[in-house]
Amino acid sequence: MPSSRDAHPPEVRVAFVTPRYGPEVVGGAESAARQLAEHLVASTGWCTEVFTSTALDHLTWRNELQPGDQTMNGVLVHRFSSEAERSSKFYELDGRIRLAPGHATREQAEDWVDMNGPLTPRLVEALCASAADVAAFYPYLYYPIVRAIGRVPMPAVLHPAAHDEPALYLPVFADTFASADALVFHTMAERRLVQRLYPVAGLPQILLGLGTEVPPARRRPGRDVLGLGDRPYVASVGRVDEHKGSKMLAAYFAEYKARRPGPLALALVGPVAYRPPHHPDVVLTGMVSDEDKYDVLRDALAFVLPSALESFSLAVAEAWTFELPVVVNARCSPTREHCERSGGGMWFGSYRQFEAVFDRLVADAALRRDLGSRGRRYVERHYRWPVLIERYARFLEEVSARGKLPAEAAAA
Repeated sequence: MPSSRDAHPPEVRVAFVTPRYGPEVVGGAESAARQLAEHLVASTGWCTEVFTSTALDHLTWRNELQPGDQTMNGVLVHRFSSEAERSSKFYELDGRIRLAPGHATREQAEDWVDMNGPLTPRLVEALCASAADVAAFYPYLYYPIVRAIGRVPMPAVLHPAAHDEPALYLPVFADTFASADALVFHTMAERRLVQRLYPVAGLPQILLGLGTEVPPARRRPGRDVLGLGDRPYVASVGRVDEHKGSKMLAAYFAEYKARRPGPLALALVGPVAYRPPHHPDVVLTGMVSDEDKYDVLRDALAFVLPSALESFSLAVAEAWTFELPVVVNARCSPTREHCERSGGGMWFGSYRQFEAVFDRLVADAALRRDLGSRGRRYVERHYRWPVLIERYARFLEEVSARGKLPAEAAAA
């Protein structure tokens, strides 16, 4: 029987374009791009490249890594220095236009893109001169994507990773979406959002999502990782950030514990951009290894993702891999869609709803098992890497064979 590697011709060359790249980049679209690139080269043997910056911090774009080329897990990575760090002027402009982004002038929007960064014109030039058969841009809102997608000679596949945020409404992004020859969406909710704002329904597109790994064997109890003894806990994995709902979650959980005293704890697992007020029932781990993260998930009572700004959420899929019931923000259409489609989770839009959801989950072990089992089946059906990469590779083959769309078709 032929392997998946044998199923694809080796001459297809794919160039990913993403603002940051590497194992140090945790979560977000850039992490998704890395996983997609690594699994693509492992499964197909295609020449897979990445064009990216030397920055790790998306708030400063400080050059921290060496420019130049290196091979990482089979992927050839081209790094380019940012010509400027992000300045305070960006936040001044962003604050002015985010209240009514649809009314921003084209000049303001162009300035926003340049200052949003990372400012890498040499990356754009190198990409345009590359021998790639297809370029995959991931996500939509950063300088390398916006400045390169309309210039590349090869077909351009855009992974928007879009959610309903002010930047999506800036007038500059009409050209970004119009320049795409094909689109890859994480969820149906993301597709509906983009199609509501931009005339892209006629473009070749696929609903793909992201893949999950079969987790490794347990190393130690999750409670030992957290130092919680025998206490039950719920886990939230990802960047601890006010913009990701961490402040709200910490406040809701503190109120819940004031109303429901007991041993239940909350573990916030991931890099810390926002430090909530100290609470005896909240554990803030900072960065942990993948092995520790998996052990924390394995022994959690439930998983909660408070963010309203997600286009997919690999963390939710990973939680379901461990058959955890999932709780999400009702205002986040993609994660709520996952819960509705799978039957594996619940959602809250206020503190009262948060309290009701947690009361049910804490009290009902059968409900937790049922939700977690439904979520696990959903992930197995849709989001395991072998099936997902096979679909993605065939889509890229078709886009590459079709070539760039005529300008009038892309603008239709």
